[in-house]
Amino acid sequence: MGTWQLVKGTVINKADTSITDYTKNKNITFVKIINGTHFAFLQHDVHKGKDSAVFVSGGGRYSLKDSTYTEHLEYCSARNWEGNDFTFTVSLKNDTLVQQGVEKVEASGINRINIEKYVRVN
Repeated sequence: MGTWQLVKGTVINKADTSITDYTKNKNITFVKIINGTHFAFLQHDVHKGKDSAVFVSGGGRYSLKDSTYTEHLEYCSARNWEGNDFTFTVSLKNDTLVQQGVEKVEASGINRINIEKYVRVN
């Protein structure tokens, strides 16, 4: 549980791999908040829409059993993602949380591996 700042994101889509180092990307910030029953994520541009207006959010219930973390996305600014479950393997070491799993949204043709590395904000 806590508030987590995304520091590195890796998306593997078939043969293409995209890596974003959020410690060097000063245009976007992304946080995930996890409490006892729910999660939420928020992403936005740090320039308040002056160069590109970006705001993405979502949240819902989650379950955690051992290292298996499953998000049930109930709310999302990308509405076609709503109602889907996403299962990740998570590891926690000191203030670093890593989650890795498959994001699959059949209606949108999305089927990719997502690896996210977070550091605890509080």
